Amino acid sequence: MKVVNIHEAKTHFSRLVGRAHVGEEIIIAKAGKPYARLVPLSDRMEKRMPGIAKGAVTDAFFESLPEDELARWES
Repeated sequence: MKVVNIHEAKTHFSRLVGRAHVGEEIIIAKAGKPYARLVPLSDRMEKRMPGIAKGAVTDAFFESLPEDELARWES
């Protein structure tokens, strides 16, 4: 893990991205305090599919709660 200050990160951004791409973790610091982490993206990242939970939320989810249940939440 390499720690670099913001100025160095701006100056050598392409080089740092290349190092992160091959697996190195880069910490970007301001006045010695860590602010951000530059890490490689996983090759196994799955693309999100909208609608994957379709049908999992039924109409009952949108119905009002019984009065006694509402009272417990509000107290």
